[in-house]
Amino acid sequence: MLLKKVYLNPKKEESLRRFHPWVFSGAIHHIDTVPEEGEVVEIYDSGNHFLALGHYQIGSIAVRILSFKSETIDTSFWKKRLTVAYQLRKQSGLAENPHNDTYRLVHGEGDWLPGLIIDIYGHTAVMQAHSPGMHLARHEVAEALKEALGTAIENIYYKSEDTLPYKADLGAENAYLLGGENGSSLALENGLHFRVDWLKGQKTGFFVDQRQNRSLLEQYAQGRNVLNMFCYTGGFSCYAMRGGAQTVHSVDSSAKAIALTNENIALNFPGDVRHQSFTEDAFKYLDRTSHPYDLIILDPPAFAKHRNVLRNALQGYRKLNAIAFEKIQPGGILFTFSCSQVVSKNDFRLAVFSAAAQSGRKVRILQQLSQPADHPISIYHPEGEYLKGLILSVE
Repeated sequence: MLLKKVYLNPKKEESLRRFHPWVFSGAIHHIDTVPEEGEVVEIYDSGNHFLALGHYQIGSIAVRILSFKSETIDTSFWKKRLTVAYQLRKQSGLAENPHNDTYRLVHGEGDWLPGLIIDIYGHTAVMQAHSPGMHLARHEVAEALKEALGTAIENIYYKSEDTLPYKADLGAENAYLLGGENGSSLALENGLHFRVDWLKGQKTGFFVDQRQNRSLLEQYAQGRNVLNMFCYTGGFSCYAMRGGAQTVHSVDSSAKAIALTNENIALNFPGDVRHQSFTEDAFKYLDRTSHPYDLIILDPPAFAKHRNVLRNALQGYRKLNAIAFEKIQPGGILFTFSCSQVVSKNDFRLAVFSAAAQSGRKVRILQQLSQPADHPISIYHPEGEYLKGLILSVE
């Protein structure tokens, strides 16, 4: 089948020559025949030289690159990419690990599959499309996924109702593409059990990107009074409990999140009275509490999803961290994070610095944190580095 051709303006091919995986709409000179949303197209420079293949879509990002060579985008293409991703997870000790069956198999551009996310929970794969092209390819991708992972996968749940561009009007519905009836929602992470709600929960049901940072927290928890803000499923709380915390308090504004946290605590620490949970706004809770916390986790949802609200987001991070610096006990440890892609590491660090200066406390950076190996960042796509965090010592 002949693919439609997209021609770039002069010198606009330079980013593709550096293997950046996006073509912006402003870089396009003309298209002979306008493609449908999600259609695979060929990209050419102004001198009519082939550059890449990608999924076309309407919007600022006009094409997401699938390959920088001319090849057929079919089930064998998807299988090859998924097999490489699976091998990487095995090499990093995440896949086929008796103590861990929860990890990200595909992280979009970081796995050369822009617009696609696949998280693994036991024998279930939860797949999300963030582009029309990946939505249209979902059945081929699911078929390739089953071929690549074999008996390791029994269920594939497609969850993209809320992740696709709404203007595309693709009529996406969340549904099982494979199995479903006998899929267990109990996942294992570093020996801890977690109930994952991939049907109604946020994202794919669990924040697998904090696995490594939760393990770090466990090392600091012994004998401490721990406050886990924006707790969601209680991941940090469970690790703090296993690390020997004296008390652990989990706070979230969502009653469903608190119910899930309580269930996960009960799964791992039945009858343990060290844990309490509170359904309350984070800022209100921090304002009113007088509990002597000496380990606080701030892991809020993305304060900024678009650059036009960046300033407000940075003010939010400053305010949140300022309250934590005010409340934490001398000698305390603060784990603070931002998962906003548009907030750079420098922006986030400056916001936390401003909050520290405002508090007048002596603050030291013990470690700088990022996303784990199953959330790889393409060296050609620095925008993929979204998670940033700091472990701080507060005198």
